[in-house]
Amino acid sequence: MTIDRRHWISTNTLAATALSLAGSRALAADATVTVGLLGTGGRCRHLLKALQQVPGVKVVALADVQDSARNETRKLLTSAPVVDGRDFRAVLDRKDIDAVMIASADHWHVPMTIAALGAGKHVYVEKPLTHTLAEGQPVIDADAKANRVVQVGMQQRSMPHIREARELLASGKIGSVNKITLSWNRNSNRFNRDKVPVDPNSVDWKAFLGTAPDQPLDGYRMRNWRWFWDFGGGIFTDLMVHWIDVAHWLTGKDNPQRAVAIGDYINAKDIWETPDSVQCLLAYPGGLQAHFEGTFSNARQGARIEFMTNEGTLYIDRGRFEFFPDHNKKLPAISRILGQGRAGADFYDQPDGELLHLAEWIGAIREGKKTSCPVTAGVMSAAAAHLANKALRGSGVATA
Repeated sequence: MTIDRRHWISTNTLAATALSLAGSRALAADATVTVGLLGTGGRCRHLLKALQQVPGVKVVALADVQDSARNETRKLLTSAPVVDGRDFRAVLDRKDIDAVMIASADHWHVPMTIAALGAGKHVYVEKPLTHTLAEGQPVIDADAKANRVVQVGMQQRSMPHIREARELLASGKIGSVNKITLSWNRNSNRFNRDKVPVDPNSVDWKAFLGTAPDQPLDGYRMRNWRWFWDFGGGIFTDLMVHWIDVAHWLTGKDNPQRAVAIGDYINAKDIWETPDSVQCLLAYPGGLQAHFEGTFSNARQGARIEFMTNEGTLYIDRGRFEFFPDHNKKLPAISRILGQGRAGADFYDQPDGELLHLAEWIGAIREGKKTSCPVTAGVMSAAAAHLANKALRGSGVATA
């Protein structure tokens, strides 16, 4: 059974129109949602292009410890910000700012989220939500107390084809899941330890460090923080967390009990702290296993997840899902392809996951509803990645 791209383009257009109409109806009675940006680097600027397409949203404030990051982001705004400085607390102090979008380094996600919720702000926060396992309960408690709308930036939950795949799996029509394989493989050179010049007068390095151990200003680490343990968690927290969240969402199992993990340095030895090639096996209650591989030295299979059932295999990436029945089964094959691009691509032209995810967040703020990726989901998906890192940095095996 196959549905062509025209069906999906039509479906996406209707969905986008519905979002626009919903925003217009609310705007007739409600004020514009004003948003401040906390952390204005490259990821923020990528999200900002989508955020400014959502009807009834105005970005009014910037905060980043590095002046150059704010300077570049300011160029994308439609009007001058009312706050533009290094201290994110100045944004939270403003009563005329409704919400914040947090795209800082990982180790600042929870402190900023808790502070923002305490200040009465709605929050969109990039993944992984937590930098350590210990941060999970405090941010869950802060969320429960604040009664504000939080969306964690795992945009696969807003992609229409993945939502349909979830419904298909829940229907039982393609069998029950017994094993999951997922990957995020890239072939890109991100390893050159080139000096990244930084004028110490143009950055508040101490503020960037936060609770991290004191260390000299390092432009490379500031730009490539994902690959250093003080600020990020490597491939597991940066990339695996996206698909493991999909695994949790589609199976209803979000608490791995054991992890086995290995990591090696193919190109990043003495450059990154975190390995540039990793694998892990997560064991969930009931015998479910999830195997992940990730590398920056080969792009085979790219970014995808596959659910193996007793009837066949459900393949999902960011632009399609397909069901392949096993050779001895009589179920029909299914193909849903939204966008153009190679299988396993990091991004397709359709759907625009960031736009849909941000639009859902803004809609939830207006309507007082929960989002598809709330704090608890963010905590549990990050916890699976932390368990993998616990095994990687220990004996190779870890238990929850």
